[in-house]
Amino acid sequence: MTCKEGFNFGSSPITAGKAIIWGALGVLLYVAHVAFIPLALALLFGLVLSAPVEALHKIRVPRSLSAALILVLALTALGGIVAIMWTPAQEWFAKAPQTMTTIKHKVSPIAKFINHVDDLRKNAGNLGGQTHPAVAAPAAPAAVTESAPTLILDVGAPALASALCFMIVTLFLLTGGPPMMARMTAAFVDDLNASYVLNILDKVRAEVGHFYLITTLINVGLGAVTGAAMWAWGMPTPFLWGALAAVLNYIPYAGPGTTLLVITVVAAVSFSTLSHILGVAGTYILISTSEGQVAQPLLVGRRMQVNPLLIFLGLWFGGLFWGIPGIILATPALVALKVIAENTKNGKPLLEFLGPNDQSPGRDAQLKKFARRLD
Repeated sequence: MTCKEGFNFGSSPITAGKAIIWGALGVLLYVAHVAFIPLALALLFGLVLSAPVEALHKIRVPRSLSAALILVLALTALGGIVAIMWTPAQEWFAKAPQTMTTIKHKVSPIAKFINHVDDLRKNAGNLGGQTHPAVAAPAAPAAVTESAPTLILDVGAPALASALCFMIVTLFLLTGGPPMMARMTAAFVDDLNASYVLNILDKVRAEVGHFYLITTLINVGLGAVTGAAMWAWGMPTPFLWGALAAVLNYIPYAGPGTTLLVITVVAAVSFSTLSHILGVAGTYILISTSEGQVAQPLLVGRRMQVNPLLIFLGLWFGGLFWGIPGIILATPALVALKVIAENTKNGKPLLEFLGPNDQSPGRDAQLKKFARRLD
C-alpha cells in the first residue's frame, strides 16, 4: 500500500528499527525541549488562528497583513487577560505570609491531633527498646546567592528568546497558510502528494479551531458564572476566581481541580464558618459539573471526545516531558490525532484506541460510517 492511500496505523507490525526511531525521537523531544516547545506552541496557534486569517484572505486582504493583524489581536487578548489577573494576584502573593499564618491557625487543632497520635505511636515503639540520642546532622554549607541582575538574565534571556521564536514561527505559519504546511509535510514522506496532506490539514485545522472556539465560549461562560457566584458568597476579588476558572478550564481534570483547591483555600482564609467554606466549594463543584456534563457534550459533541484515560496520560507525560507547555499541548494533540485517524483509510484501529469508552450502538454506527466514507 502506498502512502497516497493513507497512513497505515494498524496493518504492519512495529519493527525494531521503527521502535528505535520512535525512542530516539522521544529522547530528542525531552532533551531538546527548550527548542521544540516554542515550535509546538506556534504550530498550535497556527492551526487555531488560521481560520480567521483565511477568512480575511478570502475578502482579498493580503495574507501577510491578515496574519500580522490576527496575531497581534490574539497576543493583545492574552496580554489583557494577564493584566486583569495580575494586580489582584500580586495582592494575594503579597499577603501570602499572612495567609499561611491564618491557615496554620485554622488547621492547628487537626495538626495537634495528628502530632498526638504520632507521639503515641513513637512511645509504643520505644516501650521494649532503648532509645538512642539523636546525632546532630552536619550543618549544610551556606548557599551561594546570585545577584538580582544575573538571576534576571539567567531566567529572562531564554524566555525572551523562546517568545521571539514562537511569534516569528507563528507569523510564518499564518502567512504561508495550510498550503505551505502541506508542501513541507509531503516533502518528508515518499509518494505523498501535497493535495492529500492539504485535505487532512484542512480537516485538522477546522476541527481543532472549532474545538477551541466552542471551548473558549464555554470557558468564558464558566468564568462569568463562577465570578458571579463568588461575588454572591462574598469572596474577595471574585472576578479573579472567575478568570482563573476560565483559564484553567482549558486543562482537563487538573484545571478544575486546581481552581477548586484555590477557591477552597481562599474561602477558608476569608470566612470563619465551615458552612460558608463548604458553600463556596460546593457551588463551584456544581458549576464545574454542570459545565462538564451538560455544556461540553451539548456544544462540543461526542465527535471530539477522546478516551479520558488517554487524556490523563497525555497530561501526565506532557507535564513530565515539557512542563506546563506539555500540559497545554496534550489535549489538542490527541484531538488532531483523532481527526487524522477519522480521515485516513487505515485509521480505524487508532480511532478505536483514541475514542471514548463507549460501547453504545450509536458509536458503532459512527465508526461504520467513517469506514464507508473512507472506502
